Amino acid sequence: MVMTIDEYAAWAATIAKVDEHPSNERLSYLGLGLAGEAGEVAEHIKKLLRDDWLDKAGLVEELGDVIYYWACLCAATGQQPSELLKASAAKIRRRISEAASR
Repeated sequence: MVMTIDEYAAWAATIAKVDEHPSNERLSYLGLGLAGEAGEVAEHIKKLLRDDWLDKAGLVEELGDVIYYWACLCAATGQQPSELLKASAAKIRRRISEAASR
């Protein structure tokens, strides 16, 4: 089954029990979960630098965990992930254009 990023976020929100008005505790839990999983991604990259070997399967698994917490935070803040991705791409394009014009 193929899922859009918006469908995934809605599904993840049900798993994480995220509603329209999450508590500070729930938001903190999700934010810390995202930070922790990003740390796991960084750990894989560190080991690549140290050992000159990348555990791609492990990295991919951690990236999936990052996406889960990110999607939950999108839902918790009322953001459609697809719209957030569009805005992010526009911001990056703007920065590239500004850098090229300097």
